[in-house]
Amino acid sequence: MTAKSKKPDLSGADPAALRDAILDAAISHVPFDGWGREAAIRGAEDIGLDAAAAMRAFPDGARDMIAWHLRHADRQMAETLAGMDLPGMRIRDRIATAVRVRLEQNAPHREAIRKAMAFLALPQNAPMAAQALYRTVDEMWFQAGDTATDWNFYSKRALLAGVYSSTVLFWLNDKSEDFRDTWAFLDRRIADVMKVPKLTGRLSAVLGYPFRRAKAFRNYGVRANS
Repeated sequence: MTAKSKKPDLSGADPAALRDAILDAAISHVPFDGWGREAAIRGAEDIGLDAAAAMRAFPDGARDMIAWHLRHADRQMAETLAGMDLPGMRIRDRIATAVRVRLEQNAPHREAIRKAMAFLALPQNAPMAAQALYRTVDEMWFQAGDTATDWNFYSKRALLAGVYSSTVLFWLNDKSEDFRDTWAFLDRRIADVMKVPKLTGRLSAVLGYPFRRAKAFRNYGVRANS
């Protein structure tokens, strides 16, 4: 058995670790089987688990899987950004880096992301989509060093939500080498946002603040559909 095909040792793994493992294996099946029961079962089988384990991990099928994937992606992005020299960058570059890291980490699974976005676009899933988008842009701003507590806290997240959402849509259809058209699009969108006078003034002030915010609110082990 090669290292690539070796199954992970999940003995004693907690529920969150099991969800991560099943999701990591299942996402390659999503382009063919869609988000839901079939992909979850195939993913579980790939790592030596049975169908019952997949159903326990994601009892609500596609909804649970997509919600967990979004949280999982937030965690991966945060871990990568925490290891980078973001304090040495301009604010606009910190944000561009955060968006770029998020998309680059998901590049191998663009078709799965496309299917997830189609699911989130359904009217009944609007609250879930809004919550997930907020968590992502909030994490991006946190990693960028934002410490705002006034109205600007919300305005910056609303603006970034627009930048991030439009960039994801562009990225999903980008056929350029190494997604260079996407990065150019992202730079233009951020430049547009930076033209907002009140925002640019606040962003400049952020540069002098230390990186701090309570991590206690980051509970990634809660139910995927909470």
